[in-house]
Amino acid sequence: MSKIETMSVNAIRVLSADAIQKAKSGHPGLPLGCASAAYELWANHMNHNPADPNWANRDRFILSGGHGSMLLYSLLHLFGYGDLSKEDIMNFRQLGSLTPGHPEYGHTVGIEATTGPLGAGMAMAVGMAAAETHLAEVFNKEEYPVVDHYTFVLGGDGCMMEGISSEAFSLAGTLGLSKLIVLYDSNKISIEGSTDIAFTENVQKRMEAFGFQTITVEDGNDLEAIGRAIEEAKEDTEHPSFITIKTQIGFGCPAKQGKASAHGEPLGEENVLAMKENLGWPSMEPFYVPDEVYEHYAHLAEEKAETEAAWNVMFAAYCEEYPEMEALWNAYHDENAGEKAIEACADFWSKPEKADATRNISGKILNKIRTCMPNLIGGSADLAPSNKTNMSDMGDFSRENRGGRNLHFGVRELAMTAIGNGMMLHGGLRVFIATFFVFSDYTKPMARLSSLMGVPLTYVFTHDSIGVGEDGPTHEPIEQMAMLRAMPNFHVFRPCDETETECAWYSALTSKKTPTALVLTRQNLTPMEGSSREALKGGYVIDDCEGTPDLIFIASGSEVELAVNAKKLLADRKVRVVSMPCMDLFEEQSAEYKESVLPKSVRKRVAVEALSDFGWGRYVGLDGACVTMTGFGASGPANQLFEHFGFTADHVAEVARSL
Repeated sequence: MSKIETMSVNAIRVLSADAIQKAKSGHPGLPLGCASAAYELWANHMNHNPADPNWANRDRFILSGGHGSMLLYSLLHLFGYGDLSKEDIMNFRQLGSLTPGHPEYGHTVGIEATTGPLGAGMAMAVGMAAAETHLAEVFNKEEYPVVDHYTFVLGGDGCMMEGISSEAFSLAGTLGLSKLIVLYDSNKISIEGSTDIAFTENVQKRMEAFGFQTITVEDGNDLEAIGRAIEEAKEDTEHPSFITIKTQIGFGCPAKQGKASAHGEPLGEENVLAMKENLGWPSMEPFYVPDEVYEHYAHLAEEKAETEAAWNVMFAAYCEEYPEMEALWNAYHDENAGEKAIEACADFWSKPEKADATRNISGKILNKIRTCMPNLIGGSADLAPSNKTNMSDMGDFSRENRGGRNLHFGVRELAMTAIGNGMMLHGGLRVFIATFFVFSDYTKPMARLSSLMGVPLTYVFTHDSIGVGEDGPTHEPIEQMAMLRAMPNFHVFRPCDETETECAWYSALTSKKTPTALVLTRQNLTPMEGSSREALKGGYVIDDCEGTPDLIFIASGSEVELAVNAKKLLADRKVRVVSMPCMDLFEEQSAEYKESVLPKSVRKRVAVEALSDFGWGRYVGLDGACVTMTGFGASGPANQLFEHFGFTADHVAEVARSL
């Protein structure tokens, strides 16, 4: 390692330690231990351009161990990303700063994914690698590899302990995603001490079993060995690669090196000074970095810019020779692709003709839109025949067919969701995922990241209530609706018929920053006479009375018809029925619109939904009532279950009269 390389690596350590010490909060262990590996990767093996952080063919880098965020912020600052200044580094973890505690996508330039929940970055990296290979199949021509980049992800023992990494890596190995390269920070330390207390498996053997090439670097500070390992990983075009890099947590700090206490607390002022002295740092001044180090990083950044410039020349020639591919490229990367696709789909909006399950209707809509929206890709957690999410004649994405648009995630709901996030984050694709609604529990942590990142991933959740029937309470969702409705920036759409299902898909495919869940039935639903595109407002009057109502039914999904039928039994009352397919969208409407649908003067209100009542209080108030589920359902024919749990017109009308 040359002197300037040593200084450049240690600059990462010093900035990280000083920022964490100033904040009196943070995780210095990973930045100190992984500084050498990160420097070698970013300086010598990763194609990226600080002057153009969104360059389409850049290599992606995800810090799965997001607690070590100062490693990433130090790299971004030193390479000159987006003018991330020294003041930004000094404001680490402060309110409103560009350097929050964990990396946040869309908040800080150069951050490819929001990470923090361990293992999540590993799975999102699998999604990015899958997106790269699919887009390469679509766009690359002989002598024009316009999509040709790697996905690198760095994580540690915690990421490998979390089950999501095994789910995702199992699929990555099956698919042979050879441009996925995992850097494993193996320091044998967790918060509670040595990993031997809970984690003694042979990780390399596990990764081999998944279908990865495995490589080991014995010294985490040996830049040449790290570089050789990365190049060896790139040479394998059949398997993803897993590089174990043996490091020491908190490297360079004599009192903390190799100890659990280096993980999640500042080193202490005396220990920071001792670290600088131990590393031979030329100044004890906080945040000091020598000019020659900045000059070295600037030179590296200039070289990176040259790589993009060469790609730009190639891409221009590609567009000139293949103008139809340029048009397709622009269509894939158009943020308004959803609106344009639906406009081009002549029969997207169709008149309901017969009773049908909304899962079936959804499947028909998906197969209408598939040809109009060529960048639409997705699949199910081994439930496509039940979720109705197979796109006819679009092929299956596999090791042999990278161009296939039907994804098979296997029974891996958690990883599926993260992989969907990763594919969307990569850019160029519109992705949907699917499973039974009750198993949205398995998707929740990564759905939360969709919301947090503003990634408009589409979730298709079928078998939405006790209508599941014979499978019983383990498969009958109850509280899941409330769980997802409680999440900020997440639209939960439970349509009552074909028209509302079309609105749900329209809303999902045109959303720019908000993920959408389509919650769909197994049982047939009757087309509702009053249903309309007003459903795009989240809630609307589907069946009204003359004048001001004295009672309002509010329902979603299969219970809208039930509410309408209950109204017929209350001929002596002025009753309005409101369909509320998406509370979240309704709350985004103006106060005037919401008042027109649910006048405050009408206090007698009944919510009807075969799910938990949690969340309905804001609409029914203290004077209202709910016909909802209070238990976990039962096993039996669906029609018997609805009657057993009180979802009949007679019972709903009786509850209304009791008001």
